[in-house]
Amino acid sequence: QVQLVESGGGLVQAGGSLRLSCAASGSIFRTNVMGWYRQVPGNQRELVAIITSGGTTSYADSVKGRFTISRGNAENTVYLQMNSLKPEDTAVYYCTLVSLGKSSWGQGTQVTVSS
Repeated sequence: QVQLVESGGGLVQAGGSLRLSCAASGSIFRTNVMGWYRQVPGNQRELVAIITSGGTTSYADSVKGRFTISRGNAENTVYLQMNSLKPEDTAVYYCTLVSLGKSSWGQGTQVTVSS
């Protein structure tokens, strides 16, 4: 079983920055993909960014050039640096880890961007 714990959400003004962190623990295969999704009430959960264990990254078009996903020095940690935040980035952000075809999710952290 895999546990994911997120931190770093909060309230920020438009144009500001936040950094989300996620630490995974449990039975995790060395080859995996970690990432961030977000969800607004009433909408589907959408991909924000993912990173493979080899360091390959992929971003949603809406966050390219503003958000950066990275792996931490500690095994199975991932960060999301969010710059130039916009009100439309307001959502609950979820960390995910995919390993051996199985997805695990964190509890989510609220990010609110005021205009």
